[in-house]
Amino acid sequence: MVLVGAALWFAHRPSGQADLKPIAGQNVLLVTIDTLRADALSGSGGPARTPALDRLAAEGVRFDFAHAHTVLTLPSHTSILTGLYPFQHGVRDNAGYRVAPTARTAATLFKHAGYATGAFVGAFPLHSRFGLNIGFDVYDDRFGETRAPTEFVMPERPATEVVALARAWLSGRGAHPWFAWVHVFDPHAPYRPPPPFDAQYAGRLYYGEVAATDAALSPLFDDLRAADRPTIVVVTGDHGESLGEHGEQTHGLFAYESTLRVPLIAAELGRGATVSAGQPGEVSHLAVRHVDILPTLLDAAGQSIPADLPGRSFLAAADRRSTAPRISYFEAMAAMLNRGWAPLSGVLADHDKFIDLPIAERYDLATDPAEARNMFGQSPDRDRALSAMLRDFKPALPGERRAESRDTAAQLQALGYVSGSAPIKPQYSEADDPKRLIALDQAVHQAVELFTAGRPADAIRIYRDIIQKRPDMAIAYLHLAFVEWERGASTDAINTLERAEAAGVRSQPVLSQLAAYLAETSQTAKAIQLVEPFAHNPDADPDTLNSLGIAYARAGRREDAQRTFERVLQVNPESSIPLENLGVLALERSDFAGARSLFERAVDADPHSSRAHADLGVVRLKAGDRQGAVDAWTRAVQLDPTNYDALYNLGTTLAKDGRMDDARPYLQRFVQSAPSAFYEQDRREIAALLQSHR
Repeated sequence: MVLVGAALWFAHRPSGQADLKPIAGQNVLLVTIDTLRADALSGSGGPARTPALDRLAAEGVRFDFAHAHTVLTLPSHTSILTGLYPFQHGVRDNAGYRVAPTARTAATLFKHAGYATGAFVGAFPLHSRFGLNIGFDVYDDRFGETRAPTEFVMPERPATEVVALARAWLSGRGAHPWFAWVHVFDPHAPYRPPPPFDAQYAGRLYYGEVAATDAALSPLFDDLRAADRPTIVVVTGDHGESLGEHGEQTHGLFAYESTLRVPLIAAELGRGATVSAGQPGEVSHLAVRHVDILPTLLDAAGQSIPADLPGRSFLAAADRRSTAPRISYFEAMAAMLNRGWAPLSGVLADHDKFIDLPIAERYDLATDPAEARNMFGQSPDRDRALSAMLRDFKPALPGERRAESRDTAAQLQALGYVSGSAPIKPQYSEADDPKRLIALDQAVHQAVELFTAGRPADAIRIYRDIIQKRPDMAIAYLHLAFVEWERGASTDAINTLERAEAAGVRSQPVLSQLAAYLAETSQTAKAIQLVEPFAHNPDADPDTLNSLGIAYARAGRREDAQRTFERVLQVNPESSIPLENLGVLALERSDFAGARSLFERAVDADPHSSRAHADLGVVRLKAGDRQGAVDAWTRAVQLDPTNYDALYNLGTTLAKDGRMDDARPYLQRFVQSAPSAFYEQDRREIAALLQSHR
């Protein structure tokens, strides 16, 4: 009889309506999955098997019409965490922008309410240097700051590692309420799912990444289900992925539904949660937006919602039944900022979508979800109404952005984040419309793939063709110079950036990269002249300061370099880079103890820094610890096979110690791969050494 009664009781509950309610002091978990398409999850009919997220949706609400406000990682997450549109918080691209140190975020609000706050992020675009760490007690971004310089791949770590760190932190919170943000990056290009998902999704690797991410998140949700304190959980994607739709390979240029529409799930887990086990989950058709997430999280925890936030809570079922129109702003500014193309902005008014470009677009998403039929011009009154809605937001174009160092820019050179810089034009024509220029973006991606595949000459040919067709496209100059430099053609790299200047592409990224190359080739006076003006600003970017410090050091101005690197460390105390550079200065003045301490601190700050391990090896050798030096250089080479200084030191030290069999693989690799422009004499020396030990 009890079982029958239970069945009848559930049958009389409202079917498909999750009754989420505020619970004062409950825990709060925000999970963001990078590059997650709205149609990827199996629960929404997608190709990826996602039982963990499907189960979560069955325990709460799945929103099938949720949208981001921009299609890049940093600005989108800034909207999620601040509850503001991009033109309000000011972060418009992954490079060149910082979250204001006074910004009000989910972390600052929950911290003020007495919550412990922790963030665990998966990839470089959300590094603490960009400012989203404000308000967090713990901001774990130890995925490394460095990369193999011959790969256009940014530092990241797998979802399994991020989730393990988050679970460990949460297990130590006890009865204290907490707000946690977990960011996983795996679905981002390049798509490399781990076993067994690589085999299961052969030919559909993006969906293999999504399935692997779902599996990684499952233990985290299970922990919360077993917890004594309830937790409101919100899961969303920061943006989607185009996968070739509308000619776009990944994301960042357009704002079609493939990249703008995202999954969004909300559920309460744990003892005391307001949705009972076995109650059917709800599928809501409400048009929700990223700016609605922060009000919802605050509402769920019984916190007051700042009146000036543009979003609205979707926690209560009554709110989800509201018929009030939902209007949302969106943008895609990367084409303008990085390529000199027209800026893209637009509005969603429920299922009506307007895209403001020189060739304007309007779509009825209810009847044309693939956006195959541009209806702009067919109903002028509706066109004008949507255009007026966009003007009502009063969205300003992006302002001047700061320069990024060569190192930071290189770490953002992944597919979907290929960045450059372009001057803002007073007016854009149809010739500047991204739809007319998408073939050039495809060419940039092709060149990246060719370079990564070891075909730099073919990549160079493509970049030169792009420059000929579009002389104001800074990204082509920056990439071409990078490829030329990595090939050892330092003069060609410098000439390329000087040609960019001559073409009017005189942006901070171009000048910063040019200064770095000039400093490396002993043209330090010109390098300092280019970069020094940017350093006079008391709020100068740490990456620009770091470039200036290197130029000072190369010029023999060690005191200026010391002060500059110390300033960088003060601004960014968790970075390994200023510690490495200060260690090099200490090494040059024979302060071996000081150098060792600095390099050890650098390794602790970034265990994945090949340079820090390599420099530590030099100090150990100076101290007579030859095996310690070998161990450090071995680790450096493991982390970056193109760290040629570490490769040389490792091979020659092993050879001098009579360990030629151990040395030979490293020496052979050095001879075969070290750029002759920088290592010709060393290559001849090593080749002779190998010949004498045949």
